[in-house]
Amino acid sequence: MRDSYIRIVLLVSALLGFALSSAGFEERPEAVGVIRGTVTIEANRAPLHKATVLLVQLGRVTETGEEGSYEFRDVAPGNYDIVVHSPALADGRQSVRLSPGGVIIQDFQLRIAPIKSQITVTASGSAQTTLEAFQAVISVDAIDLAEKGHTSIGEVLQNQSGVAKRSFGPGNARPVIRGFDGDRVLVMLDGIPTGSLASQSGDHGENLDVLQLERVEVVKGPATLLYGSNAIGGVVNAVSGHHQIQEHPHSGLSGYFTGVGGSANAQGAVNSGFEYGAGRWLLWGGGGGQRTGDYGTPAGTVVNSRTRSEGSYGGFGFYGAKAYFRLGYNYDHRRYGIPFAAFLESGGEAGSDEERANLRLRRHDLRLTGGLLNLDSFLSGVRVVLAYTHYRHGEYEDQALGTDFTNKQFTYRIAVDQKKTGRCSGNFGFSGMHRDYQALGDEVLAPPTTQNSYALFALETIDYEKIAFQAGGRFEHNGYTPDRSFLPARSERVFNGFSGAAGIRVPLWKGSAFVANYTHSFRAPALEELYNHGPHPGNLAYEIGNAELKRERGDGIDLSLRHRAEHLSAEANFFYYSLSDFVFLAPTGQIKDNLFEAKYLQGDSRYLGGEVNLEVQLHKHVWLNTGMDIVNARLRRTDTPLPRIPPLRARTGFDVRYKGFSVKPEAVMVHSQEDVFSTERRTAGYTLFNVNASYTLPRQHVVHVFAVDSFNLGDRLYRNHLSFIKDLAPEIGRGIRFSYTLRFF
Repeated sequence: MRDSYIRIVLLVSALLGFALSSAGFEERPEAVGVIRGTVTIEANRAPLHKATVLLVQLGRVTETGEEGSYEFRDVAPGNYDIVVHSPALADGRQSVRLSPGGVIIQDFQLRIAPIKSQITVTASGSAQTTLEAFQAVISVDAIDLAEKGHTSIGEVLQNQSGVAKRSFGPGNARPVIRGFDGDRVLVMLDGIPTGSLASQSGDHGENLDVLQLERVEVVKGPATLLYGSNAIGGVVNAVSGHHQIQEHPHSGLSGYFTGVGGSANAQGAVNSGFEYGAGRWLLWGGGGGQRTGDYGTPAGTVVNSRTRSEGSYGGFGFYGAKAYFRLGYNYDHRRYGIPFAAFLESGGEAGSDEERANLRLRRHDLRLTGGLLNLDSFLSGVRVVLAYTHYRHGEYEDQALGTDFTNKQFTYRIAVDQKKTGRCSGNFGFSGMHRDYQALGDEVLAPPTTQNSYALFALETIDYEKIAFQAGGRFEHNGYTPDRSFLPARSERVFNGFSGAAGIRVPLWKGSAFVANYTHSFRAPALEELYNHGPHPGNLAYEIGNAELKRERGDGIDLSLRHRAEHLSAEANFFYYSLSDFVFLAPTGQIKDNLFEAKYLQGDSRYLGGEVNLEVQLHKHVWLNTGMDIVNARLRRTDTPLPRIPPLRARTGFDVRYKGFSVKPEAVMVHSQEDVFSTERRTAGYTLFNVNASYTLPRQHVVHVFAVDSFNLGDRLYRNHLSFIKDLAPEIGRGIRFSYTLRFF
């Protein structure tokens, strides 16, 4: 009864706004107006070309032209916030009031500064700033990605608030959000799942080249409403920039070049790309590669930790006044070593590490995106995405293929944006996926399986300026059909479930907001949880799946207090999630094939934690940056800590700035992890000292960024609690990384 009541309340709330805006809510027609202006660089007053301009309340996005000008036509009268964003520069933000039939001219001057009001599309499906988002969102832009210059998406995000990395070596590091890992964290490329198998195993990686990305957005907490049951712990969305919906394509040539070189792992990387706009057409392409050698630690070199990757992409699109389409192709190929793999498989026998294990990953991605814009009805737009991904990876031992995995995935998504009517706005739609999974070779854990899923969703917002409400609902179907020659027909499973959310956002003073959310989440068990059976060195376990697992359900509360201003940025988040029938690997106490035997069981669990971040200007040229995050996760019945939960972590540092120069010394302090699962060992705490220095030179049509990142200056021997091989392989020692980024537009 309780679950039924929750579903009814949330679904009614989700659809109420749609009913008001599309059928029963009529407004007196008023004359529309225009908002326009010019964006320049403060230092030299030069017009800034290709800056992104967001009209917050309507989610409309455009770009500045050759003379730095922008324009929004057919804007209904009302109060609006305008946000301007350009790489390496602080965002501009202004509030305006448009009268019926009026014209507002709002100019911006952007300068180099540490605080940025980043734009995100992942949290709600339409463009907004992280301040307005109902969920806690992190957005890392292209300049920051290039300065970090890491080999994997997990390493890039590992020091972001609330995000840690899981790894079996540097090539396969994957983000862990608020303690959630694996199938509970959805990694996407431009809003569509990557189709990789990285969630299945600790030694599997994601096929994403961070140097090709425009930004990476992280939604912390349940995002099942828009993205499905795999997002019960959060979402990582890698945004390429070529699939951004905008009102007008830019003209002429724009692009980037990035080069990275570093010590401690003999790192080298180059990447470049371009866009060319002519009239209504846009053409893009690019690619690059990266390599690292075996990395060094204070205890010596970690053998077989090297990585190699290369990739390319290209596409074209048409942007009409009322319709658009884009067709793009992406290819990624990488290879990385698995340190100590043979040693672990043999149960620790001497000399077994002479056999080198490595993974070779390849992904082909073909995507067609299209839609309608600026419709003269209660709908403002329709977005359609069709994506086909062919992913394959092989596990090799001394050049001999041991196991070959293939995952073919077709994904579709149709989202409809409602025209803002009165206080109401939102979107609704449906999505689905067809997946064919197969593994052949020595370590086949699960049978060939077909997975089909589809979902209906709606998300509505009612904004009263002084207070805003958001509610949504999602019905999702997941079906698994394993090959009957491996498993009996009764092993077919079907899961249907409902996810819902309701939130409130209250502006407290200028540039601030208090946000509270309640979420009810559903997750279908993953393929590996249902059907795996056999030795799985990638998870250090002999896994026994359970085809009788039930669906997982969660109820959670998120609270957030935020402030963004020119001289101060602060955010404090608190979360509590209660998960019923939580799926986990439970050791039986037996050793099988030199691994801990473990069965997938279910029990109730809870996650509790928070994050605090503060950036404050102490002096004209000096900023203080500090923050901390913590999570505690346990099984309820036995009060047993869950495995691989990140320990308490804090950081403090300074940003000393003068014109284009920035020097950022910092200390990262990680507490020992004492709350450990039965098969884990305690991990000692540590403190790291890092210094990042950069020089940014912005011009009208180009930005140069030179950066030097020195890390672990004390050459501290430390271990990542979330690493599967932490007892054997410490983290990287003292090193330095150089990067240069050129962005022209």
